[in-house]
Amino acid sequence: MADLGAAGATRRRRRATFAAGRGGSLVPMNGASAAACPSAGTAGHSGDTPGQKHGSPETARVNSKSEKHTWRSEKQSDVLSCHKTRESLLSSESGYNNYRGILNWCVVMLILSNARLFLENLLRHGILVDPIQVVSLFLKDPYSWPAACMVIVSNIFIMVALYTERQLSKGSFSEPVGLTIHCINLTVILTFPVAVVLTVPSVTPVGGAFALGIYTIVLLKLYSYRDVNMWCRDLSRAKAKNCPAVKSGDSSKVCYPGNLTIKDMYYFAFAPTLCYELNFPRSPKIRMGFLLRRLVEMLFFTQLLVALTQQWMIPIIQSSMKPLEDMDLSRMMERLLRLAVPNHLLWLMFFYWFFHSSLNFSAELLRFGDRQFYNDWWNAETVTYFWQNWNIPVHKWCLRHFYKPLLRRGFSKIVSQSAVFFLSAFFHEYLVSIPLRMFRLWAFMGMMAQLPLAWFVGNFLHGNYGNAAVWISLIVGQPFAVLMYVHDYYVLRYQ
Repeated sequence: MADLGAAGATRRRRRATFAAGRGGSLVPMNGASAAACPSAGTAGHSGDTPGQKHGSPETARVNSKSEKHTWRSEKQSDVLSCHKTRESLLSSESGYNNYRGILNWCVVMLILSNARLFLENLLRHGILVDPIQVVSLFLKDPYSWPAACMVIVSNIFIMVALYTERQLSKGSFSEPVGLTIHCINLTVILTFPVAVVLTVPSVTPVGGAFALGIYTIVLLKLYSYRDVNMWCRDLSRAKAKNCPAVKSGDSSKVCYPGNLTIKDMYYFAFAPTLCYELNFPRSPKIRMGFLLRRLVEMLFFTQLLVALTQQWMIPIIQSSMKPLEDMDLSRMMERLLRLAVPNHLLWLMFFYWFFHSSLNFSAELLRFGDRQFYNDWWNAETVTYFWQNWNIPVHKWCLRHFYKPLLRRGFSKIVSQSAVFFLSAFFHEYLVSIPLRMFRLWAFMGMMAQLPLAWFVGNFLHGNYGNAAVWISLIVGQPFAVLMYVHDYYVLRYQ
């Protein structure tokens, strides 16, 4: 009897399922519909009798029709239409910004293309890397180090500035006398290395550029040192009191004239900044791991820059001399574009080596707290934004000691900005022409050309177009100046 009862229950379940299937064969079964239409077998196991309506085949058929009607009313719009108002992913209006795959593709293509160029260079020229040749770029005679001697002599000008400020703080020098001494000191800093480079034949172009770079940094630092101490004297006179000098081991803030010490002066001389303060922000401790990483990066990128210059840049420059002599414009343009890629790659490596690795190394060693040596210049949509953010120490100096003082004197913003570009153009030409012992003004004109370029990009190009214009000016402008200087140097020295 138990087997007959089980068989009867099985037949009832089959009939109920068949009846439900005929009534709702078009309805996709899911968890919701299964829950809404329990099977007869389930009802039987729960204690329901065959006479209950919700477990009968007629009830299942009614429920199936109701579900079908509900599904039709809810899904009718999806069945009749499959389109919505949407933008393409590559359109700026779409709001889509996940281009990681495209970025990876660009990196892969860049690696493959440069690998091809690298192999082609090796097959054509062989291995040209020579570490000994690097030493000869700095020294002609191993027993004569004129560039290093010039750097050592710069300590004299630092001590003159410190002595002058001490006398001014005591009242031994009047303000006009102190200003005269500072002006003479800064003028000698600017002209002394020029005289040495132009008169001493043993100074190499690379060594001369290094010494002139150090003297330019000293000049800007001492100018800031003089300005800040003068502002402190003015504030002291306004308040009719001075803060006492800070004793050794005192952790309180240093007040003027307590800052006029040799220790404070040389901390500023080696600190990775051009703007002087009485109290620099300090980091709590030296992180040895961070310091070692920056040191390894400095050594690695130094070797890489030298190797790529010898292996990649020099052969292209040498092959460019003939088209430049013949004034073959098409070949000159081809050489310019060939030089653009390695020149730009070396410039990016130099940026990372100097502004990130080197400056962070010196800042960590001195526990210098302000590490904003650069900003997001790669996102620059205007030329002005690029020059304001790619070299923060120079930008801060120009803003604090040159641009704002001009505004306070009544000059307009346009005139003040033009004066800042003029000053930058002067130092660019100063650091290039004098070590090469020739004056062609290519760097000066390149910097002054930034003014009309900045006006054009700022007024006519915006967003990605402005950013592309900034990148093009960097990629194409620099190798053009390099070719011009190399050509003139080659003609002047070897023809």
